[in-house]
Amino acid sequence: MPFLSEIAQKLPEALSRLPELSLNVWYSWNDDALRLFRDIDPERFDAVCHNPVRLLAETDAGTFQRLTEQPEYMEAYGRVVRRWDDYRKQDAWFQKTYPHHTAYSIAYFSAEFGFHESLPIYSGGLGILAGDHCKSASDLGLPLVGIGLLYKKGYFTQKIDSEGRQLAEPVVYDFDMLPILPALGAGSEPLYVELPFPDRTVRLQVWRVDVGRGRVYLLDADIDGNSPWDRELTAQLYGGNQDTRIAQEILLGMGGVKALRALHIPVVAYHINEGHAAFMAFERLREQLQRGVPFHVAVEIVRASTVFTTHTPVPAGHDAFPLPMFEHYFAPLFTEWGQHRGAFIRLGLDEEKQLFNMTHLALNTSALRGGVSKLHGHVSRSMFRGFHGNINTRDVPIGHITNGVHMGTWLAPELKELYDRFLPGTWRRNPCSAAVWQSIDLIPAESLWNTHRLLKQRMIEFARANLQEQRRRNGEPAEHVEEAGSYLSPEALTIGFARRFATYKRANLLFRDLGRLERIVNNPERPVQFIFAGKAHPADHPGQELIREIYRVSRMDRFRGKIVLLENYDMNMARHLVQGVDVWLNNPRRPYEASGTSGEKAAMNGVINFSVLDGWWEEGYDGTNGWSIEANASADPETQERENTESLYRVLEQDIVPLYYSGGGDIPEGWVARMKRSIQTLAPMYNTDRMVQEYTQKAYVPTIERTLRFIANHNEEAAKVADYKQFIIVNWHRVRIVRVTDSIPEGVPAPAATAGMKSVMAALDLGPVWYKDVAVEAVYYEDKGGVWEPVTVRLAPVEPISGSAARFTGVIPAHLQHGTHFSVRVYSVSPSFATSFELPLVTST
Repeated sequence: MPFLSEIAQKLPEALSRLPELSLNVWYSWNDDALRLFRDIDPERFDAVCHNPVRLLAETDAGTFQRLTEQPEYMEAYGRVVRRWDDYRKQDAWFQKTYPHHTAYSIAYFSAEFGFHESLPIYSGGLGILAGDHCKSASDLGLPLVGIGLLYKKGYFTQKIDSEGRQLAEPVVYDFDMLPILPALGAGSEPLYVELPFPDRTVRLQVWRVDVGRGRVYLLDADIDGNSPWDRELTAQLYGGNQDTRIAQEILLGMGGVKALRALHIPVVAYHINEGHAAFMAFERLREQLQRGVPFHVAVEIVRASTVFTTHTPVPAGHDAFPLPMFEHYFAPLFTEWGQHRGAFIRLGLDEEKQLFNMTHLALNTSALRGGVSKLHGHVSRSMFRGFHGNINTRDVPIGHITNGVHMGTWLAPELKELYDRFLPGTWRRNPCSAAVWQSIDLIPAESLWNTHRLLKQRMIEFARANLQEQRRRNGEPAEHVEEAGSYLSPEALTIGFARRFATYKRANLLFRDLGRLERIVNNPERPVQFIFAGKAHPADHPGQELIREIYRVSRMDRFRGKIVLLENYDMNMARHLVQGVDVWLNNPRRPYEASGTSGEKAAMNGVINFSVLDGWWEEGYDGTNGWSIEANASADPETQERENTESLYRVLEQDIVPLYYSGGGDIPEGWVARMKRSIQTLAPMYNTDRMVQEYTQKAYVPTIERTLRFIANHNEEAAKVADYKQFIIVNWHRVRIVRVTDSIPEGVPAPAATAGMKSVMAALDLGPVWYKDVAVEAVYYEDKGGVWEPVTVRLAPVEPISGSAARFTGVIPAHLQHGTHFSVRVYSVSPSFATSFELPLVTST
């Protein structure tokens, strides 16, 4: 890019590696690297949204020369460069743990990536998670490559006017000054890929973002030769109508695969981060068909190599397109492979609604699927039970890996330094060790509290500046602008609420009883203040009304300066808030918070969570490390709303406020003890190092190994599995349970007698199905702590087998009666299946 040569010309040789550091978002999670850029010109660094590339471009040669004459700066520069070099050279966890898999890559597809505010191609939680995922993948040494879209107009800049209305303004930035580079193809020329659309071809340029050891490739349709409409396809995140949405998802999924092939990256495992990228499967199926692979075998190859993470616990949140629209956009594919048109459609067809559903496509073309928390896994199994036939909800093959956050990105630098002093020296390299975090007890209460107060003061100054700029822009009188500079007291208990303003997140729950809230906020001896921030999608009018309601309350005399609404929530603001408030509030309507990660960011910074037991907090809360907002989860929504509201006020009044103001001295010992407990119990678990290691162990490595096995010997195992499934599906109606008896007939060897137990026998007619291709189980329930949990007992075949007749036996508690207390079920199995119910065919009594 031309500006790089201009920067290089004005840089002294002694600082020649600054451009290299500026073009790798490794800087975004390394405080000394960010400090290196900030120290060039602090005011300009803030003005350019902490973008090192633009900072270097706009700094004159004289400034760089003066820096070379400052020993402290040059020493810091040398230190950062050495750390950067060591980081790339050293073997990491993946190389040490899976050295035989380092030659294979994992492709991670996501509609958005949030790395840093200097690269505004994210909107919220999904993108931030994807960015954190890639950062931990780099830290751990995973051979992971990201695939996304390059949104040249980003999401939007949020302004709040004098009436509390959200104004969505296009992001304005100089595209040539971003920390990205063009991907290069043959002859070191910029790389392009092409996608067939009806009546035209859309051309995409491939760009790259360097993320530590890894890379993310972004596709850009805004290039010469494309039509004006096509050039806008990668303009804005989640913008436009359904035509724009389906076209974007074609670019992401199918274009992403084409980019991987053009880059010659040896991918054997594919991870779809939400259903937006599921069209990836179509391009990979097309590749297999071109090689002469039968369609049903091609599906098994794609399934074996694909991991799918769903993030949405609401059916309406899953993308689905009218069938005529879908068929229009895939006319080129169906023209080429018309004989498989019906098979392609069935992969994503929602028969009940007659829509093409992206989540159905992802489920049908992935062997390993999961939600993003334990509760969300359960919700997803319930939501997609019908999709999986007649199996029980608990058996639906959707698991979970709970989300985390990237510690290097979200932990305050001051706390990192404090932890360095008291935690074992391995804590940064091994943040998942619970034993390491027990040393938090060694930190003097005064040290932790003073560090928190410093972060709180910085956050309040940031919030005041935001409010003053908001008022200044809205043309308010000078005295009103000045007044905002005194809002928020560093001494008051400060509670933060910042996230996307969707109605299910209930940002206004706090305002159900303004009289009671006023008494909490304006207690002269124990004041409380609240900070709100977040964006609503431009098309989400109910979400925008929430913003107006918060704004209206914040302008009331009784709440002025004590309830504030900040504008333009982004990663920079998020860091200030999760590091500086005292309590992190989250009150979604359960169970609609799939995971939530903002509270995880707060927890590692000593900010205590106060939340509905939803998403990750249902797992993380232990009664001592924060507070819960209670309600009867089985009650109707109106009752839950009422109970949540009462719990919110009561816990504030009776627990949180008194604890914060307890002790009477300079340090609230009880509060600091709970801060420590929160850090100890939550930091080692809810970080992306743990999350990515779990993905590696449970999904990526098994997928790599399964893929290699499936494609060996010209797809031999994939063909066997595909043929086997077809055989089982065609013949399963022949499988019958003929009878079940509670005692073993004479002449049949019974299992060893056990006190209080009895034998059970199931006689089956399997038709043409081999007895080793089925599992037979007795299922009953036990009361475990007031919850009735299912217990399954595998029955063993009794040989010899006579034709299609087979008997299976096992041992169950003696008091159980068939039909009343236990049932028997039969389902198909194969050692080549990734999950027990990969074929959702069950026969039961």
